[in-house]
Amino acid sequence: MATVDVTIRGAGIFGLSVAWACLTRGARVRVIDPHGVGAGSSGGIVGALAPHVPENWNAKKAFQFKSLVAAEGFWRAVDTTSGIGSGYARTGRLQPLADDAAVALARAREGTAKTLWGDTATWRVVTADRRDGWAPPSATGLLIHDTLTARIHPRRACESLASALRARGAQIAPDGPDAGAVVWATGWQGLRELSDVFGKNVGTGVKGQAVLLRHHAPPGAPQLFADTLHIVPHDDGTVAIGSTSERDFDDPSATDAQADALTERAIAALPILHGAEVITRWAGVRPRARSRAPMLGPWPDRPGHFIANGGFKIGFGMAPEVARVMAALVLEGTDDIPPEFRVTANL
Repeated sequence: MATVDVTIRGAGIFGLSVAWACLTRGARVRVIDPHGVGAGSSGGIVGALAPHVPENWNAKKAFQFKSLVAAEGFWRAVDTTSGIGSGYARTGRLQPLADDAAVALARAREGTAKTLWGDTATWRVVTADRRDGWAPPSATGLLIHDTLTARIHPRRACESLASALRARGAQIAPDGPDAGAVVWATGWQGLRELSDVFGKNVGTGVKGQAVLLRHHAPPGAPQLFADTLHIVPHDDGTVAIGSTSERDFDDPSATDAQADALTERAIAALPILHGAEVITRWAGVRPRARSRAPMLGPWPDRPGHFIANGGFKIGFGMAPEVARVMAALVLEGTDDIPPEFRVTANL
């Protein structure tokens, strides 16, 4: 590649997605990451693409909704180009309802979902009578079923994006000079570096642990959210359980008794998992911006440099729309980033 229009620093989900959006708009792209593709929290195992509850609508929820709707086309194009399956599928989600108050609230949200989501997806209260055993116990005998939630296999998704980028002529390298516009998508360590640069805390890392089990869920089974756990059936005969949230940690990649507890809680929430083999346990640190929303936009006082960070727990779900707005900003100067997401919102 003789010249580069955009340099992306970071080969996690934000960096790779922004690179893809820039490339598909005709830009020449180089991605640089000394640790490799998906080396940070983007190389995890859970992949729950779940919406916020359909009420108290705001810019963050609207942005996420738009991104979740765009995800199917985004990942279809990536996977078609790469020949690698990202594991994306919009299979929905079930959540148990613990008492009458929870049922009443869930039923009220049926109406707000219709208003806010339109005909794109539904949020309904259903009976917990699935005969395949793929449903959590419910004290009321009722569950929430939403059809907007999707799942993805994070590691495979990063591999698919990287392969698609290379197939279209982009470079992915461990090092290299900045050229053209520069997008910094450097994860939790990047947030710490930005805090040093700006002289104030703009974000940090929150460690999470997860577990991958060997279990073949029924075809098209929805993911579950029970006892604050995401239980995500993947298309390769595995089920991911996640995750913990740890602000204080010594070793970013070490698993411990908290991972064991995830498995125990998952079995309690879904008894059909009893006896499933533990394939692997995973730990990583997710970037959390001070505002809790993604941190997007120009780097103040550094012309030609931009920041895309702070995906935290919703990075994969936000990625298609983050990629779109960042590519429009970097390549065309079009800025439709929500105020809550702007870099200055964290300063």
